[in-house]
Amino acid sequence: MATIGFIGLGNMGGGMAANLAKAGHAVHAFDLSADAVARAQDAGCTPAASAREAVAQAKIVVTMLPAGRHVRAVYEADVFGAAPDGALLIDCSTIDGASAIAVASAATDRGYLMVDAPVSGGIAAANAGTLTFMVGGAADAFAAAEPILAAMGKAVIHAGAVGAGQAAKICNNMLLGATMVATCEAFLLAEKLGLDLATFYAISSQASGQSWSMTSYCPVPGVGPETPADRGYEGGFASALMLKDLKLAIEAAQGADASVPMGATAGALYQALANAGDGGRDFSAMIRFLDGKAGR
Repeated sequence: MATIGFIGLGNMGGGMAANLAKAGHAVHAFDLSADAVARAQDAGCTPAASAREAVAQAKIVVTMLPAGRHVRAVYEADVFGAAPDGALLIDCSTIDGASAIAVASAATDRGYLMVDAPVSGGIAAANAGTLTFMVGGAADAFAAAEPILAAMGKAVIHAGAVGAGQAAKICNNMLLGATMVATCEAFLLAEKLGLDLATFYAISSQASGQSWSMTSYCPVPGVGPETPADRGYEGGFASALMLKDLKLAIEAAQGADASVPMGATAGALYQALANAGDGGRDFSAMIRFLDGKAGR
């Protein structure tokens, strides 16, 4: 078992760190939130007083941070030079590709192995250890990271070179954001056309309109498996985070000269949802916005 420094114990990172501890690793955990550190301690992690303390003895460092600027700052100030020589660095944050590549290049220059390994699955999967990891990095770095990531997920997939994990994540979430909007529209139209929504779900979930947004994450309360819709759209994957990922995808598309009209439209709609006051609700709360109920 390995000594792991884990930085970032929010909604996703807390469950991930707990699963590493459950797998028998010695996890030294740090977050700016004292409550988050206390929860990690209750889950079997060793609390650290700072990020530098968390990584000081770690052969492996895992980070789960909000944005590229946080990743750059933490690695430059707290990981490089503090983590032991030759340590494996795993960044699970969802950030822009340029930041991922820049940090990994700096890590390589200092003799570290590094991969970008953003995740899919949300809070429930983070807690259950059933995340999907999309990993960018050299073959040797991926081979070293794979067993660590497997302790937190159901699938660990090598997407390609450094930055490829981030590319896969933003493309995946652009697809997810757009399909959720379409799913919400379809249910609202079905309702206005007089269809029973459970019956419509039974039909469409077994027909050509089927999607993950419908069958695994239905935005209608009481229809399909339990989802955040059954909890007032609380928990799950916040609309503001979906908006962040859509912005990353749109920025990447502009840089690559790619046409993403559906992604851009989804981004505009999630911006409107956040502006209406539902940025903290689950992204399936898009159905509330389309129905004129956002912010209530």
